[in-house]
Amino acid sequence: MKLNKYIFHSGLLLSALTISIQTDAQVKPDTTAGKSITEEIEVVRPYKPVLADAAKIRRSPDMDNQKNFKPVLSYSVLDKKFELNSDIRQLQAQAPVQEKPAELKNNLVKIGAGSFNTGLGEIYLNTGRDEALQAGVFFKHLNQEGSLDGQKVSRQQAAVFGRSIQDKISLNGEIGFERLGTNFYGFAPEEPLTGDPAKQRWSTLALKGEILKNEEEDNDQEFSYAAKGDAYFLGSFNKQKENSFAVSGFLNKTWNQFNFGANTSLDLTTVKDSLGSSGNHIFRANPYVKFQGANYKLIIGANLVQEFGDASRTNLFPAVNVEFPVVPGYATIFGGYTGDVMNASLRQLSHENPYLAGSLTLNNAIEKMNLYGGVKGNAGAGFGFQASVFYKKIEDMPLFINDPENINQFQVIYDDSKIVGLQGEISVNVSETFTWAGKLSMLNYDMTEQKEAWFKPDFNLSTNARLSINNKLAIDAEAVLAGEREAKIYNSAMEESSVKLKSYVDMSAGAEYRFREKIGLYIRLNNIFGNEYQQYLYYPKLGLNILGGFNYSF
Repeated sequence: MKLNKYIFHSGLLLSALTISIQTDAQVKPDTTAGKSITEEIEVVRPYKPVLADAAKIRRSPDMDNQKNFKPVLSYSVLDKKFELNSDIRQLQAQAPVQEKPAELKNNLVKIGAGSFNTGLGEIYLNTGRDEALQAGVFFKHLNQEGSLDGQKVSRQQAAVFGRSIQDKISLNGEIGFERLGTNFYGFAPEEPLTGDPAKQRWSTLALKGEILKNEEEDNDQEFSYAAKGDAYFLGSFNKQKENSFAVSGFLNKTWNQFNFGANTSLDLTTVKDSLGSSGNHIFRANPYVKFQGANYKLIIGANLVQEFGDASRTNLFPAVNVEFPVVPGYATIFGGYTGDVMNASLRQLSHENPYLAGSLTLNNAIEKMNLYGGVKGNAGAGFGFQASVFYKKIEDMPLFINDPENINQFQVIYDDSKIVGLQGEISVNVSETFTWAGKLSMLNYDMTEQKEAWFKPDFNLSTNARLSINNKLAIDAEAVLAGEREAKIYNSAMEESSVKLKSYVDMSAGAEYRFREKIGLYIRLNNIFGNEYQQYLYYPKLGLNILGGFNYSF
């Protein structure tokens, strides 16, 4: 500051001196004579360019004249640890939205009526959705009456059942009753009916009980077992009776890729009719070893069957089954060889043909050989299929024939047979909107003594489908196609002859509309083509009949 002060004062002194010298030069007269004096005066003024100076301006800018720009930068240090994000991070699964469970109705009442004096009633009662403890009861009733004398059918079913799932075991039990009432209304055209036809009733009281070991998770050395008991008491209007008591068991031990196990059963059956009483008892034992790997499954065992009672016989059959997946998860080739003894019982025969005579001869059929093979699999969760061929040898195969003395009743005869067959099944399930299933069987019987396999068709096709259009409307349909059959009859001279029964198609369809949450209406058409076919000789089925009604769920 002091230096600036001195400079400022010095400047002022020099300016004052310059002004003084100029003033003296202008005032003092020129006394020099004969001499030329030259004096240079510098005028300082602001610069004012003229038009002539425009030529000095460059036509193009000077690109080399660059002014460096230096931005002002500021820095700050963050107190934060940065993670290494070069690896792919694991995705965090989003929790699904918890859907509200559907409110299921535990109970249902169904009532209907239709042509041919048809009456229908059904009741279902259940404790609910609890899987640990379930119990329920149901009752069904159906009656129909045709145009022929005595053409009546009445069916009733009732049962009480229960299930308990505990920590290690599960228990199942059921008590059921079944009744079928009809008449012997079938007569030959040349022998018209005189008087009321005889009545026929089949009543069955059945009891079932079962205990199962629950599966354990993450247990490769699991030991499984199950036991089951069955009993039934059968009676008919012809004073036929059948009592049966059966127990069966299952054991299996898993070790690495091997399974060691056995199936056993004991069946004690007693039959009483007008000819007397007979006992037909069977003991079965089926030990096996199963090898299962990633690309195969092989089961090797034996089937020991001991018959005792009025007759005694021991049978031993091999039991071999093998499976190879050709397309894992979609298609599997399977095959096997086995044999068995098929128990003859009034209960089974009456389910096939309720018009049996008052006294029958019951023989067990022996399946000496069953050689089979085929392919099975699925194409997703909604499509499954199975196709197979087989060759069987059966001794004492049961066949129905019209009784020579009472043509409207049926006797049972037996013959050896060789059967070559083709079977196929398919099922389609598109969520809850559409379901369809079909089954086909083609059989060729080679009988030993009999001319034909009486009342056994060589072709049978059955199919059913259901379509839910929306939450309120659903339609369904089913159809059965059976090939021709042969029936054996005797004339008055006891001469044998045969009658051919035509093939038939029995198709039914129905619809259900739920116009309230708990109330729905339904309608059903049975035997749409009105074909009064005969499954058994002289017993025509009802033609087209319509059934309708309502159901109430709560």
